[in-house]
Amino acid sequence: MALAKEYFRAYKQNKRCIVMAISAKDVNKLRQMTGAGMMDCKKALTEADGDFDKAIEILRKKGQKVSEKRQDREASEGVVFFKANPENTFGMLVAVGSETDFVAKNEEFIKMGQSIIDAAFASRPASAQEVLQLTIGQQTVEQLITDMIGRIGEKLEIKAYETVEADTVVGYIHSNKKIGVLVGLNVGGSEALQEAGHDVAMQIAAMNPIALNKDEVPAEVVERELKLGREKALKEGKPENIVDKIAQGTLNKYFKENTLVDQAFVKDNSQSVGKYLQSVQKGLEITEFKRVALG
Repeated sequence: MALAKEYFRAYKQNKRCIVMAISAKDVNKLRQMTGAGMMDCKKALTEADGDFDKAIEILRKKGQKVSEKRQDREASEGVVFFKANPENTFGMLVAVGSETDFVAKNEEFIKMGQSIIDAAFASRPASAQEVLQLTIGQQTVEQLITDMIGRIGEKLEIKAYETVEADTVVGYIHSNKKIGVLVGLNVGGSEALQEAGHDVAMQIAAMNPIALNKDEVPAEVVERELKLGREKALKEGKPENIVDKIAQGTLNKYFKENTLVDQAFVKDNSQSVGKYLQSVQKGLEITEFKRVALG
């Protein structure tokens, strides 16, 4: 019994020495390396007996555990980030999701999102999955996100990644930072074109068109709308010989409401988006657009 007490006393004294050996300078150094909180860094260094590599691994494993526990959560809040080159011929959107708006407004979260789009912009990867494998400092984007999850205890993920390249690219981020748009134009840049692109980008953010024009609407969507048009006409008792014509009219209305160039221009309902662009400059067209939204 006396031997056991002596062993326990020695263990407590040894543990106290280890804790005391973890200086504030070491804790701050680990915090600078990982971004983790002061207490988490101190606990990790204590557990690792002052070994920085082991402490970093401990913090990373903590993040992985939190991440696994929150996989079924919805990261519907967050921020959409935008970046373009100086020539405005290439633009990029990266949407980073969080569980709460509180985290989305956190300075550390915003800093992380900006570092991710900066890394992606420099490499121009082909997909969101490739973005996760990019390196920032000494860790991948995936590790960076996992470490952040461990610190804040909330699910985070890259929700969308889009790029557009054209003669002129205009980007727009809505005031809530949850909607981002890229518009590509077929003519090289001027202030008038930038303004036109901005107007169209705001239209896309507000109206969420399904496609650029009717030719780009998926075949299954066209067939669905024709079927609905026929069913509605028959239900209203229309003669069968004109049902297809009525269905085509219904489809044309769908195109007008849901394809970008045919939509009524929000700032001037007397003309379509396509006609508005022609009023800015003859031959001006949209080559493509991308819309990203959280929530």
